[in-house]
Amino acid sequence: MYFAALLARTEDGWEASDTELDDVETLSDLTDLAREVSDEDTVLVLIEQEDAWFGVVRVDGEEDPRIYVSDAAAAARSSYGEILLTDELLGRDPGGDDADLDSLDLDGTEDGEPGDSEDDEEDQGSVSGDAVSHSPVGDRYILADLGVSEKELLALDEDDALGTIAEALGAAEVLETVR
Repeated sequence: MYFAALLARTEDGWEASDTELDDVETLSDLTDLAREVSDEDTVLVLIEQEDAWFGVVRVDGEEDPRIYVSDAAAAARSSYGEILLTDELLGRDPGGDDADLDSLDLDGTEDGEPGDSEDDEEDQGSVSGDAVSHSPVGDRYILADLGVSEKELLALDEDDALGTIAEALGAAEVLETVR
């Protein structure tokens, strides 16, 4: 089960609203959604998949969004997590997954024929190199100026991370109203 909410910091404190991510397909869509709430103040998009992973996207005005994901491998298996896991965040070359003509094996042999076992081993090695680990990825200082240090963020348990973050921000009550 997923939960997603927007927390916007205003002059009067934090305001929360739950949000549907059904129409969100890209990080740009998610950023636009956050900016609709407030185009000047800090907006946090909090997303969690129960007991598996959580993510925080921070949008400060017109700046590029900052992202933190607690478990990249778990998020990669989720449609909402895939939105957050950009090539840049995972340390990949943009578009690196797409094969170009120079990288295709055009020697005329088919799979299973003699002579291509070395190529297969090399290809398998490169695929496993692209595997996503179960470690956190992104900006570990995303909430540091709001009262959640890098150490505290990394120590959060997936089952109550968003509640703990909201409590540290002084927004636990407003988050609970939309939960």
